[in-house]
Amino acid sequence: MKTLEIIGFKRANLDSASLKEIRESGSVPCVVYGPGIPEQIHFHSPAILFRDLIYTPDVHLVDLNIEGTKVKAVLKDAQFHPVSEVLMHADFMAYTEDRPIKFEIPVKVVGNSPGIAKGGKLEMKTRSLKVKGLAQNFPDYIEVDISKLDLGKSFKVGELNVEGFEILTSPNVSIVTIGIPRALRGKKATEEA
Repeated sequence: MKTLEIIGFKRANLDSASLKEIRESGSVPCVVYGPGIPEQIHFHSPAILFRDLIYTPDVHLVDLNIEGTKVKAVLKDAQFHPVSEVLMHADFMAYTEDRPIKFEIPVKVVGNSPGIAKGGKLEMKTRSLKVKGLAQNFPDYIEVDISKLDLGKSFKVGELNVEGFEILTSPNVSIVTIGIPRALRGKKATEEA
């Protein structure tokens, strides 16, 4: 899995006036917590560093460098302004190499479906799956092969074979479905009649 470095600067004041000042200067207030950290570290980072972390379909592990203190972490939560959608706050959770963590990994569809060749439509039901395992075992994405999916058929989480980590998403959840368009439904009904 890809790793991204984010450089941070410790925050002395946690009041709303200093938060406003941080945001106006083009930085994002952040916090990191979790194993290996005795207490939360409040810091801020330039907003531009979050572009490759948040505004991408890829997922990354994060190497935080907070004034020389290095912490391995994952982005746990990001809060955005309700109108402008500017990043307002980021929460990171620290992890250690020997303890399992929960994470979301994106799904990547591969293969050519016979259902799509017949005029069906690919419907993504979920774009990521919740997993648990050691960070070094996580792939960049989980592949879903649709080469056997015909019209009206779905690929469910339970059909995946993965090694090195556990999928927490329910096995009954559909990842992709080959939908039957209205035009094909009408045509099929006339053929049957």
